[in-house]
Amino acid sequence: MQTVVSGIRPTGNLHLGNYFGAIRNFVRMQESNHCYFFIADYHSLTTHPTPADLHGNIRMVLSEFLASGLDPEKATLYVQSDLPEVAELYLLLNMNAYLGELMRCTSFKEKARTQPENVNAGLLTYPSLMAADIIIHKAHFVPVGKDQEQHLEMTRTFAKRFNRMYGVEYFPEPQAYNFGDALVKIPGLDGTGKMGKSEGEGNAIFLADPPEVIRKKVMRAVTDAGPQAGQEKSQAVENLFTLLKVMSKQETVDFFEDQYLKGSIRYGDLKKQLAEDIIAYTAPIREKILAIAGDDAYLASVTRLGADRARESASRTIREVREIIGFKAF
Repeated sequence: MQTVVSGIRPTGNLHLGNYFGAIRNFVRMQESNHCYFFIADYHSLTTHPTPADLHGNIRMVLSEFLASGLDPEKATLYVQSDLPEVAELYLLLNMNAYLGELMRCTSFKEKARTQPENVNAGLLTYPSLMAADIIIHKAHFVPVGKDQEQHLEMTRTFAKRFNRMYGVEYFPEPQAYNFGDALVKIPGLDGTGKMGKSEGEGNAIFLADPPEVIRKKVMRAVTDAGPQAGQEKSQAVENLFTLLKVMSKQETVDFFEDQYLKGSIRYGDLKKQLAEDIIAYTAPIREKILAIAGDDAYLASVTRLGADRARESASRTIREVREIIGFKAF
């Protein structure tokens, strides 16, 4: 059985892109792998959330994980800050992480360009914290998106460097987990790229969105002036059809494809149908989210169980790493 590690930052509600892009696959992975899924609240501190927002976001993401099918009895589900061993390994890795390689990281350069007023040390050392999250459980695989591939490569670099410096074969080199055809890419509503929070609230359908919010967002989705004879779909319209294929019955998709080919499609009708199909799909998940988010005792029991299991692995790693480095008791 392989060890898999993955985390998500608590920066707001999860959306359909998260759900189809990762969470559904996490649910599958927990059946046949030794999985550690965590809420990366240390990572979120680079954007300076308020205490109320931080705790509220952790609660919501945890509730959404559970409502989506992650089972705390099958996978280790924990909050990153409940594992102080992560912070210690982060410190130790930073001793052997070099300024030049950290500054060359694409995501750091992008953050430095877009938020010059908040270029903090946490952003610079984000890759070493991510590496600590992964190798503290001696992970074999990490599910990552394109934007995190460089960080995973740096994780392998840090693992190899530790092994080389101390003459051991201690940390495995984690590889990217390839979902293959199981990975469904969900486009946003703004007519351009993928669904995501960073593109604006109106671009994403969140799992906890109530029906009236979903209808409003979908009806505002970008389209075009309408089909012309022989014309391929614009990116915006293609996005709507992609969502339709994921959310609706095949006969619904066939109907609107036929309408498009005939040049008689009414985008308003398509949007209304799409909105209702999204509502029907997300309603059971939303009900579970609200029920779980209101159950303090259950959330507390889940996080305690997850922290205990994760600490079992992490404390063993830290104890062995300290011995390898040369920290010894008198």
